[in-house]
Amino acid sequence: MFEIIKKNYERGLWSKQMVATAVRKGVITAEQYREITGEDYNLQ
Repeated sequence: MFEIIKKNYERGLWSKQMVATAVRKGVITAEQYREITGEDYNLQ
C-alpha cells in the first residue's frame, strides 16, 4: 500500500490529509508519512 499511496501523492491524487488518514488507520507508519510528504506526522 505504501508505494501506491506514495505514487498517488506524487501525482497529486492524494492530499496530505488523505495520507494522514492512512496513518491513523494503520495502513502506513508515521515514518512512511514523512517519506511521502517530507514532513513529520502530527496527530491531527
